[in-house]
Amino acid sequence: MRSKDKISYFYDGDVGSVYFGPNHPMKPHRLCMTHHLILAYGLHSKMEVYRPHKAYPIEMAQFHSPDYVEFLQRINPENKDLFPNEMARYNLGEDCPVFEDMFEFCQIYAGATIDAARRLNNKLCDIAINWAGGLHHAKKCDASGFCYINDLVLGILELLKHHPRVLYIDIDVHHGDGVEEAFYFTDRVMTVSFHKFGDKFFPGTGDVKETGEKEGKFYAINVPLRDGIDDSSFNRLFRAIISKVVEIYQPGAIVLQCGADSLARDRLGCFNLSIDGHAECVKFVKKFNIPLLVTGGGGYTKENVARCWTVETGILLDTELPNEIPDNDYIKYFGPDYSLKIPGGHIENLNTKSYISTIKAQILDNLRYIQHAPSVQMQEVPPDFYIPDFDEDQQNPDVRVDQRSRDKQIQRDDEYFDGDKDNDAS
Repeated sequence: MRSKDKISYFYDGDVGSVYFGPNHPMKPHRLCMTHHLILAYGLHSKMEVYRPHKAYPIEMAQFHSPDYVEFLQRINPENKDLFPNEMARYNLGEDCPVFEDMFEFCQIYAGATIDAARRLNNKLCDIAINWAGGLHHAKKCDASGFCYINDLVLGILELLKHHPRVLYIDIDVHHGDGVEEAFYFTDRVMTVSFHKFGDKFFPGTGDVKETGEKEGKFYAINVPLRDGIDDSSFNRLFRAIISKVVEIYQPGAIVLQCGADSLARDRLGCFNLSIDGHAECVKFVKKFNIPLLVTGGGGYTKENVARCWTVETGILLDTELPNEIPDNDYIKYFGPDYSLKIPGGHIENLNTKSYISTIKAQILDNLRYIQHAPSVQMQEVPPDFYIPDFDEDQQNPDVRVDQRSRDKQIQRDDEYFDGDKDNDAS
């Protein structure tokens, strides 16, 4: 058992200030609420807090097609109507609208996940947290399900530079289709997704029969669930599957996507999980003492998202939090009871004991085909992605560059912000 975990936490205040548009369920403002709740509980003093670098287009193109990345960089609310064909080709529109500062938003959350992976690779921390990340639906050449750049795939690619095998676990209510698709043909990444399946629920994939192909056969695990699953059923299934997966696959690193739309009373969800039930998954994965990258994901009842990810930050720090929410900039959102924990829901649980035992048996049976962890002939580890130096000579000398802009142009491992100073968009 190692001594106390070293935690790196990534946050840039600008990530929570973007607006997807009226009536859109995705509210990045939830990230500001989460961060301020973490500050109010004093959790920042127990972690190393970093502002991430903004991912460069060439970094995004490690997974995404360069033409798609270039279009995301070029498009904005003023010119989008000039590109109807490209908007359709890249699936931009109602679910994935073009909004102000969209590309910078993508750069921040993707850069944070890449930075998190690099710190883990360099053994600078044991656990890295990026609640702004976890946008698991984005595909190589198009946006999907409110996701534009798939930071998870970029982070996993980074981890694969140092680890022969990476385990990806997804507890969002929606299937982690973008990550599964990216690694469907390889045994170097095992993807395990627990999600609602059926009734034409988005994205429509994630049947238990979808298990990977070619070298990746049996390395994609899908746990399709019905409406109303509760804490005890979910946690029993999660523990049984994940403990067997870790035993057989022996990953060098784990990426855990903690989508909070699997909580009870989520605007788009249909499960009955309490915050304690959701957080139990984080607690269980942490116990393996394997390098861990934790991200956010879905979550559309924003005050409950903030509650959930704050509780889970506490769990990663081995810190029990009082149930009464301390005063913070967003305290009014947590009324009328101002309590941290929320109970489970009351939707009818359609996951019968026989259904769950059948699903579990199928998955454990498929794991038997994996005799042992696949061995990988590791080549020389490539360097962390080359970031060009900032060349002041190329800048217009008549334009004054303020300190904040300079900060945004460099990546520093020693950047630490205490208290509110790390929230630049207060």
